[in-house]
Amino acid sequence: MHLVCPHCLAINRVPDDKPALDGQCGKCKEPLFISEPLEVNELQFKRHLTRNDIPLVVDFWASWCGPCQVMAPSFKLAAQQVEPAGRLLKVNTEQQQALASKYGIRSIPTLMVFSQGQEVARTSGALDMSSLLGWIKQYI
Repeated sequence: MHLVCPHCLAINRVPDDKPALDGQCGKCKEPLFISEPLEVNELQFKRHLTRNDIPLVVDFWASWCGPCQVMAPSFKLAAQQVEPAGRLLKVNTEQQQALASKYGIRSIPTLMVFSQGQEVARTSGALDMSSLLGWIKQYI
């Protein structure tokens, strides 16, 4: 399994017989999982999308968005329960307008699940913790 380091973006190969949650980056020696969503820019997003063998759950949000702010703590807690089966990313649509445009983000928050580099699910609107985990677990 290939995993992108959340710290240095190096590609790491984790053998199937090793627990991924305990993995460390071969380059920077930092943990491969940090139990919280990663705020990414366009380059980092592309790296995670194209080189991770685990699904990605992406929150497209903005700082001025009230529902985004309401859902943010639940999304952060979800990372602790989803890793290492998946990785949670956050894309600030104000700072990463090209990404928001590329994926047709029309309302926020919008959550998307990607597997093998392809979108497999999308939903818009804030979700409470139970609904968020239920939605994520359908796809991971």
